[in-house]
Amino acid sequence: MDACNKMTKEQALKEMELFKAVFDGGRLIDAHALKMMEKGLGAYSQSEVGKSFDFWEKEHPCENDSCVVLQAFRDRTVHTKLEYIESVLYEVTARYMELDDEPYVMELVKRMDENYMIDETQKERLLRHFSGYHDQLYKDVLTGAYNRRYFEEKIRKSTTPSGIAMIDLDDFKLYNDSFGHDTGDVVLITFVNIIKSCTRKTDLLVRYGGDEFLLLMPGIKEDNFRNKLMQIQEEIRKADIPGYGGLRLSASIGGVMSNGGAIEDAVGRADKLMYQAKNRKNMVVTEDNLMADDIKKGMLHDWEKIRQLILIVDDSELNRDLLSEMLKDDFRILEAANGKECLEALEQYGTGISLVLLDINMPVLNGFEVLVQMNRNHLIEDIPVIMISSDDTEVNIKRAYDMGVSDYIRRPFDAQVVFRRVFNTIKLYAKQRRLVTLVTDQIDEKEKNNQMMIRILSQIVEFRNGESGLHVQHINVLTGLLLERLVQKTECYSLAWSEQYVITLASALHDIGKIGIDDKILNKPGKLTKEEFEIMKTHTLIGASILENLGLYQEEPLIKTAYQICRWHHERYDGNGYPDGLKGEEIPIAAQVVSVADVYDALVSERVYKKAIPHKKAVQMILNGECGVFNPILLECLVDIEGEIHREMEKE
Repeated sequence: MDACNKMTKEQALKEMELFKAVFDGGRLIDAHALKMMEKGLGAYSQSEVGKSFDFWEKEHPCENDSCVVLQAFRDRTVHTKLEYIESVLYEVTARYMELDDEPYVMELVKRMDENYMIDETQKERLLRHFSGYHDQLYKDVLTGAYNRRYFEEKIRKSTTPSGIAMIDLDDFKLYNDSFGHDTGDVVLITFVNIIKSCTRKTDLLVRYGGDEFLLLMPGIKEDNFRNKLMQIQEEIRKADIPGYGGLRLSASIGGVMSNGGAIEDAVGRADKLMYQAKNRKNMVVTEDNLMADDIKKGMLHDWEKIRQLILIVDDSELNRDLLSEMLKDDFRILEAANGKECLEALEQYGTGISLVLLDINMPVLNGFEVLVQMNRNHLIEDIPVIMISSDDTEVNIKRAYDMGVSDYIRRPFDAQVVFRRVFNTIKLYAKQRRLVTLVTDQIDEKEKNNQMMIRILSQIVEFRNGESGLHVQHINVLTGLLLERLVQKTECYSLAWSEQYVITLASALHDIGKIGIDDKILNKPGKLTKEEFEIMKTHTLIGASILENLGLYQEEPLIKTAYQICRWHHERYDGNGYPDGLKGEEIPIAAQVVSVADVYDALVSERVYKKAIPHKKAVQMILNGECGVFNPILLECLVDIEGEIHREMEKE
């Protein structure tokens, strides 16, 4: 430590006398008082030595996280800051020193009034400096909204009557994952700008979490508050994202009135309502519209549907009552006295149950036996489980987590801890469910579009071929039925569900090569000449060539499968087919299945050159080898599903 910070009490007293001529106040704070301040007790110097140096009568706050005196004491150095005391700005300097080897902090205070000389240019620079510092400290860099630090340091303890809303951007993670973080940034900026455009200058918007924002509207009336939240929701729904015209946003909003209570308490209530809103998504939920409007409209049952259902499983009625009492205000409660009753409830309600609170030691079926069944039925993937037990052995805790529980709470427990962990677990799973639903919807939409495009392309071929237009549809149905029976009948072909789906989808392209065949040959009413038939056979190679030239998509499973079907669906099991004379299992199973489906539909359908053949006769002709030789297993499958095929064909 610098030698100038070590002195005797007499030397310090002389210094303090000099300081009285310059500073408006000062005091010497001893170690005992400093430690009291660290504990938040707010005590200043109480020793006789301290009192003899004190020439400052005003009191001013000293919060532990920002107190300049405590900073000087901890760092053993000098700290200075500007501080308001009773609405007057002061410069406060705190200097660590040791008097006769005892630690002290000397605090000196200077009033910054109109006599404090600073020219206008310097004044502007000073204001800009502090404004910039404030923004760096309290503003979110990306969106310009206030940050979580601002909430914690400036707002949390406030009791100003306000409307408090938690606003969550629905499915934000998917925007980042699907389109990249740059798009996610654009979405967030647009989202914030919309909220700001709907609010007043006196309102505060805080980025509370990644995609969660806190809106504080001081002094707003309850009716106006709800209307404002509805306006925000509607404007977000209508918003266009610059550069991403296809994206549509939505927000889930929970709103409450603080009514003079602490802002942090109101934020907790708004957060719960926001997650209830997210059960339906793109919704505004406020305390007044749930409890007043719904009662008036006789729709309180809808409010009950919004509240999540928790299943409490414990053989002790007392334990169930304790947990139910903690959670009943925010959740619907279902109880089970043992593992058997738990499984019955899970079977009845399924994913309508948002969370299971599960004890280990119970009669009939214990907690671990319940987890075995939940894993076997894959329920553990959709319904979170929190184990609550007085059994805190490391082996059982590890076993519970290994079996998929989301959390483990030991008895005796704290009610607030249980509530928070329950709430957080449900919150996490709700987000996961929404993401799964959204991804599933997107996949379904893409698959539907794929099917439509393939159908359109194949219908063009059917139109040129002069056929009814149902041939492609028939081939899809027949291929699906044959594949389903094939995987049931034998394990020779390891076809996953996804592979079966691709084969069925690709079957629609089996005759795409006919687009390159002359109309006169394609639609000739009579029998083709040998030369004409040779030309007709080239449709297999033309179709394969079209798919082969797709370049970028050649390695896609759909294209690979469609290539096999196009080229080889006229091959025969004995090697007497075309174009390559493949034999037996040299022919890909996709082409074999479509081949049987194609021949059957050609027989039972009317063509320009023939009448339709009855179902039973068509099947018999195929079994007799009149249309070529097919895989014996596929012929067995055809017989097995003969009745099902007939029913499907009669639907047309």
